[in-house]
Amino acid sequence: MNQGKMTFSQIMDFASQDIFKNIVRQYDGNYKTKEFSSWKHFLCLVFGQLTHRESMSDTLLCLKLNAPKLFHLGIGKVFDKSTVSRANENRDWRIFQDFGMKLIEQAKELYADTNQLDLDLKGDIFALDSTTVDLCLDVFWWATFRSTKGAVKIHTLLDCKTAIPEFIFISEGDVHDVNVLDKVPITAGAYYVMDKAYVDFERLFALHTKKAFFVVRAKENLQFCRVKSKLINNKMNVRCDQEIKLKGFYSRKNYPQLLRRIKYYDYEFDRTFVFLTNNKKLKPQTIAKLYKTRWNVELFFKWIKQHLKIKSFWGQNENAVRSQIWVAISAYVIVAIAKKKLNIPNSLYEFLQYISIAPFEKMPLTETFSEINLEGKMKSNDNQLIMF
Repeated sequence: MNQGKMTFSQIMDFASQDIFKNIVRQYDGNYKTKEFSSWKHFLCLVFGQLTHRESMSDTLLCLKLNAPKLFHLGIGKVFDKSTVSRANENRDWRIFQDFGMKLIEQAKELYADTNQLDLDLKGDIFALDSTTVDLCLDVFWWATFRSTKGAVKIHTLLDCKTAIPEFIFISEGDVHDVNVLDKVPITAGAYYVMDKAYVDFERLFALHTKKAFFVVRAKENLQFCRVKSKLINNKMNVRCDQEIKLKGFYSRKNYPQLLRRIKYYDYEFDRTFVFLTNNKKLKPQTIAKLYKTRWNVELFFKWIKQHLKIKSFWGQNENAVRSQIWVAISAYVIVAIAKKKLNIPNSLYEFLQYISIAPFEKMPLTETFSEINLEGKMKSNDNQLIMF
């Protein structure tokens, strides 16, 4: 007797089938498909991600061992490895990309009032960076990177206040990071925090003309002349706060206006950082804090590499790799949406761990985590003096 939805189904309820089906129709994703529809394909791949399966064979074996339960998951039955492999390599990866972006839009609305940063700034704060996923060049011949090595890059613009990606672009490994600035959506009044790999004065000036702010680390060979300096307090870690004019014909042509240059010493890491920004009003300490938020995108990359499967791929062609990366990102966002809508107080890591070990449990997730938190409080308070 069915007494409730399984954990995996409870999570997937937060992924709209209607939106997914509209995207599938756009790309004709179910063309000549009898049973293994795009939605069932998506469910299989997300199941592998959320249950930490190591390979496609591992995923299908887990589903096979729970065959009587697959109807309630929406998958219906166990499909052959060859069927899933063909779908991975032939079904248009843009289906999963577009659906992932729709999920990101939903998550942005849910987390709109969230601010995880110790910065009280009105504008959005975005960190732009990329992570490289290494591939074997003999197998993934299309993923050009180096002469003896293949790779793909995941370029991500992360909203640092909400930890939700704003923009994601997947490229071959040999695409330089700075080229992605041409594709990034720019919001007036927002702050874009980047490493020195993104120093391109023509592109930075384009950001400036769109009334957005940027904070970027300066390269060591920066050529400039000082126009004026502000008074500084060495006790506040700031070594200099200057307005500068770029030297060099092309640099001055590409960025004709003055830039602000801040040299900041970090006692914690015993390092000196030099920042360039077009914001003339914020305190230099705030600029340094803004740059420190860039670490959030590094944590995002570390998190998805540790907890989702994007290191070993379940297909060899470009379509299969892109599909798997977008499904992994979608799984991350679906769990974030579910956590917010269900008001789960636990961390995303704890939430994901429970899903991975109990995908077939039927207890409502809100009840499960209320019991877990209650037990945790009772254990932690067993030997404690109750004062309040």
